[in-house]
Amino acid sequence: MIDGVVAIVGRPNVGKSTIFNRIVGDRISIVEDTPGVTRDRIYAKANWLTREFRVIDTGGIQLKDQPFQEEIRAQVEIAIEEADVILFVVNGREGVTYDDEFIARMLNRCRKPVILVVNKIDDGHLAENIYDFYSLGISQGPFAVSGMHGIGIGDVLDECIALFPKHFKNDYEGRIKFALIGRPNVGKSSLVNALLNEERVIVSAIEGTTRDAIDTPFSKDGKDYVVIDTAGIRKRGKIYENVEKYSVLRAMSAIERADVILFLIDGEAGVREQDKHVAGYAHEAGKPIIIVYNKWDRVEKDERTMNAVSDRIRKDFVYLSYAPIAFVSALTKQRVQTLLPLIDEVYQYSQLRIATNVLNEVIMDAQMMTPAPTHNGQRCRIYYASQVSVAPPTFVLFVNDPELLHFSYQRYLENRLREAFGFDGSPIRILARKKD
Repeated sequence: MIDGVVAIVGRPNVGKSTIFNRIVGDRISIVEDTPGVTRDRIYAKANWLTREFRVIDTGGIQLKDQPFQEEIRAQVEIAIEEADVILFVVNGREGVTYDDEFIARMLNRCRKPVILVVNKIDDGHLAENIYDFYSLGISQGPFAVSGMHGIGIGDVLDECIALFPKHFKNDYEGRIKFALIGRPNVGKSSLVNALLNEERVIVSAIEGTTRDAIDTPFSKDGKDYVVIDTAGIRKRGKIYENVEKYSVLRAMSAIERADVILFLIDGEAGVREQDKHVAGYAHEAGKPIIIVYNKWDRVEKDERTMNAVSDRIRKDFVYLSYAPIAFVSALTKQRVQTLLPLIDEVYQYSQLRIATNVLNEVIMDAQMMTPAPTHNGQRCRIYYASQVSVAPPTFVLFVNDPELLHFSYQRYLENRLREAFGFDGSPIRILARKKD
């Protein structure tokens, strides 16, 4: 469960992306000594003191007229709006600038907790530079840090954790929560109405009618569900209009809250490049996924069309090979009744636990049938396997050397697990650990 959202803002070239990479523990953001390299928001999950949170890296804000400044400011406004805590990063080697003062005024109006982070304090003699930044009027801080060397980052994260909102009990306990995601105008709200069999959600042909995530509890055939309708996800670099500016983060929050994801494709328009980005959010979150090919009534078809479309989807979404495909029409309610049983099925697979002795039989048989390939004269040997969690099902393999477990052999083992146990619709995580 995500405990909070942290947005990193500041003017260009103060080290925001370096701090972002330091927090998430990977080089996700591009780090280059050139102002304006990061233009779109970049998202990642991070952990600190058992708390999991999302971090957003943003482009640098400047007063002077520079390329993409209007778009960058729109991106930053989105991040600020959705963040629980904001890290305002400044350059401790350059002192307070007019751009810093402009950003400070903007942040002081947002009514969100703001932590002032003075970066590039790599040497002790630079520590006194932080006192100049008290003039910005930020209540939390300033904290002297070095994103490059990791100095002071722990203190900043401690402060972030303390400022996260308190979570309340889940009101939907015992219900299967499923979220509808997809780019704008693929028919998400129409499908919600078809599932509920009533006009519960506003439906419009204008792209972007749904602005927020809408939770609707309902029951069907004695089972309890919650459907989460989300605003359409636009490509991050295109969310400049105020009317669309909160779509992505709210959809991501809905993905994290959901137990099952319905990923909608517009059957009339076909698969677009943006669809691959949309589905990637759910796949990376480890959620069970059903691909819903909507507007099937508008597709000219014969007896071969469904197979041809399925083949095309499998080719375009190779990483979703485990996801079942449903062909429906929300408008005519054609095949809509097949979705809830499919949701039940993939949810059960995502919660499936395999007995340790049975799991090891399958893994050992797979290893005997097809041994791992050799690398530099060495071969990965699996001694023992254990399932450590569900949603998604996660397996740990205890091996002689984790570096020898090639991704192709990992994929082979995943296929053997799916043959043995199903796991339809659910991603599988396989981790390698060195046997003591």
